[in-house]
Amino acid sequence: MKKIILLLTLALSAFLAQAQTGTTLKAGDAAPDFKLKNVDNKEVSFGTFKDAKGYIVVFTCNTCPYAVGYEQRIIDLDKKFKPQGYPVIAINPNDPEASTADTFAKMQDLAKEKKYPFPYLFDAGQKITDEYGAKRTPHIFIVSKTSKGNVVEYVGAIDNDPEGKNPQKIKYAEDVIASLKSGQKPAVTQTKEIGCTVKRKAKA
Repeated sequence: MKKIILLLTLALSAFLAQAQTGTTLKAGDAAPDFKLKNVDNKEVSFGTFKDAKGYIVVFTCNTCPYAVGYEQRIIDLDKKFKPQGYPVIAINPNDPEASTADTFAKMQDLAKEKKYPFPYLFDAGQKITDEYGAKRTPHIFIVSKTSKGNVVEYVGAIDNDPEGKNPQKIKYAEDVIASLKSGQKPAVTQTKEIGCTVKRKAKA
């Protein structure tokens, strides 16, 4: 019986891992639009930001230690770049049944407590998470608004300092936006995302 339980557990783990192996968008891909509920109960899409030149889409959550560690840096990105035309749009990719601290109500509590200056969106059914192929929290997608639509310019980590202790960190996100503002393509378009895996409920 123990052997059967072990085999079932391994099979379930493999299944859940497979569920998260969808293709992640890459630079040059079209960035899917969305219409998701914000913590203020209003729907937000790219079109909400009429004057934006692009967007900093961050898949993040309430619970992951990495997401918590990057929280202030995400706030700082929005404060610095929203006035320049690149607002942060945060999306929680976790299923609240699999991560009970990531319910919509608790998202609202956190956004209020931390005074988030950006939208914090609930991805019911993880549809947008899957369309982008977000794998971890945080996982960042920098998007530019072009004459041909919204295009992914960069995918990966915010910087190379998850512990927040390296003053010489490489600020990937900031470097990408600096390049875009100068009319150049970013030198780095992909890095390894650093964070916790997206939480999904077990399939029945």
